[in-house]
Amino acid sequence: MEFDQVVKYEFGDDVRDIDWNVTARLGEPYRKKFVEEREVTVLILFSDTPSLQFGSTGVSKREALLELAGLVMMLGAINRDRVGYVHVTPSGYSFREPVRGRGAIMHAASTLIGIPAPSLAASGAAEGSQPLEVPWRLVARAAPKHSVLIWMGDFGPGPIPEGWPVFQRRYQAMGFRVDDPWEREFPDDGTIAAYDPTSGRLVTLEGSAAERAAHAQWRSERESTWQRIFPDPHSRLVVGTNEARLDALVKFFHARMRGRN
Repeated sequence: MEFDQVVKYEFGDDVRDIDWNVTARLGEPYRKKFVEEREVTVLILFSDTPSLQFGSTGVSKREALLELAGLVMMLGAINRDRVGYVHVTPSGYSFREPVRGRGAIMHAASTLIGIPAPSLAASGAAEGSQPLEVPWRLVARAAPKHSVLIWMGDFGPGPIPEGWPVFQRRYQAMGFRVDDPWEREFPDDGTIAAYDPTSGRLVTLEGSAAERAAHAQWRSERESTWQRIFPDPHSRLVVGTNEARLDALVKFFHARMRGRN
């Protein structure tokens, strides 16, 4: 149990909890209120791929996802949780051990949000051309068993990470993804030029049948991968860059609580 606050003493309360200093100062009985100490650890795994730097609305997917990460960390601070992160880019990773307390957690959040985005230079040695390798061994020992693991990333089409079922058994695993409107629906604006952060070059979209078919196939494969990694609908959250992140986060956790009851 840990101390929460001082409240007025009421009939039936344990007299051993009376705060005599406050009682003497205010002239009426007050007692110390205690709450059960929680030891929940929240670990954010942020896969910072170059593809997150795409944005057709003035807000990139990376900016929106980092905002979502900051909100999660802020809620963790309010809930007295321990919060940490593993930030991964194609060139390496950084690890912030889970900490407790609003000041420490908010400092960790500001550090995560302030990490520079991966380079989008188009040369062969650029970060955008290197595969992203998640340090799974570190993730496995970064938090106690049954901690909350929130994996944030772009989650493009691809195989399920080797050993992922082990992490699903060890942690309460969730996946957070941010979508751009162009990913949800192919744009109907005629011929347009767009910057592809994965290749580091401008591409021209003409809206041809072949482009639309490729887009639809990519969407289907991406959703298939997403649902295979997080088969429980209450374990995955998708937010648009043009949607309110806080509202989506609150609705997600409320739905998750209802689904678990």
